[in-house]
Amino acid sequence: MVQQVEMKTRNRTRTNKVRNIFLIVIGAIIIAIALFLAIVYTVNLICNQSELNRLEPYGQHVAVDGKNMNVLIQGAGEETVVLLPGLGTAAPVLDFKPIIEELSPFYKVVVVEPFGYGLSDLTEKERTTENIVREIHEALQGLNIKRYILMGHSISGVYGLEYVNKYENEVSAFVGLDSSVPTLTEKVESSQLEMAKLFKKSGLSRLTIKLGEDPLAELPYDDKTKEQMRILMHKNIFNSNLLNEIEHMYSNFKAAESVSFPKNLPVIFFVQANHPVTDQWIPEHEAQLKNSVHGKMMLFEADHYIHRTKAKEITENLREFMKEIN
Repeated sequence: MVQQVEMKTRNRTRTNKVRNIFLIVIGAIIIAIALFLAIVYTVNLICNQSELNRLEPYGQHVAVDGKNMNVLIQGAGEETVVLLPGLGTAAPVLDFKPIIEELSPFYKVVVVEPFGYGLSDLTEKERTTENIVREIHEALQGLNIKRYILMGHSISGVYGLEYVNKYENEVSAFVGLDSSVPTLTEKVESSQLEMAKLFKKSGLSRLTIKLGEDPLAELPYDDKTKEQMRILMHKNIFNSNLLNEIEHMYSNFKAAESVSFPKNLPVIFFVQANHPVTDQWIPEHEAQLKNSVHGKMMLFEADHYIHRTKAKEITENLREFMKEIN
């Protein structure tokens, strides 16, 4: 009987020791994770401030809704080309550098950085197509730009549909740089957006980018430009305007499904020949052109950021296209 009691006591003591060791280990892991996250958060804050001090301004500010929208103007051609970026392009002016350099000897080139992009302010207004289009137009009005070719990359193909119909008398042609089509989209869940917001705030987005392959390493930009693009990438990634734009993306695309380009508006698409995800990329672009009197599509062996590597070809073919229709 005594032996059984002693055995139970020893077992209980052994169990308590194991439990205590387990709790100590769990506690140590929790403390280590908390310390790691605190370090990541602090390093991110320090880097953000340091990078902002190294950020070199470009372009000029235009007042829109009482806030500053950043715009670059380069070249002095008789015709004007207005460039609009794709979704989440952190530094549109810098990203468009190859095509700006090709276009500017022949055109006045205007690059608009919508709110939340590049050096533009953030806005509290919802990122609906209607608001985005109105804000871009207000910026152009503020610059006294009245007649222009509208050139949009990626999601700006959807915004461009609304734009050319609303301001048809101002737009002389639409140029799509592997532009999005309304029928091809997907819905992003709110939980994913909340995760992205936490990722940004915690500094984990910076860490992930740092540990991964440099997305700018092989791109056709000089080292100074790449450094500035990295700074703006960390500054603007998952900001409130971008997340709100993603939240509205599905409804913005759906609303555009019933919209078509004005019949007499010249439209030319520069499209990647082999889309990595869908086989409907080319057919859907063809469908957008079927009722256009002056519609054309050109295919290139390039990725989605077609303006980075095919800027010369795009410029040459745009000039030829504009000569044909005039």
